Amino acid sequence: QVQLVQSGGGSVQAGGSLRLSCTVSGFPGDRFCMEWFRQDIRNEREGVASMDRDGTTNYADSVKGRFTVSRDSAKNILYLQMNNLKPEDTAMYYCAARILWCPSSLGRISDYDDWGQGTQVTVSS
Repeated sequence: QVQLVQSGGGSVQAGGSLRLSCTVSGFPGDRFCMEWFRQDIRNEREGVASMDRDGTTNYADSVKGRFTVSRDSAKNILYLQMNNLKPEDTAMYYCAARILWCPSSLGRISDYDDWGQGTQVTVSS
């Protein structure tokens, strides 16, 4: 049974940093696609950043240069380091994973079966 357990998040002032973690268990082996999504009350869930089976990363334009996705393969933990946070980054953040290669673009919600529980990030101005 695949499980994704998230930690991190919280509240920070604009310009600050936070790191999210997503611990994955239940996948055979350690090669799988993982993606971070976020959703606030006004918008649909959107893809933020992903790391593919071979370590290739992909970022939404809105977070390029500020967010970094990384992975501890030994522990099957995916991280999202968020720097220079802005109020518009305020959202519930979710990690998602799948054994296949990542979808061709970010944000393809229906391509993922396994999700973390979500963690809130709040950025004040």
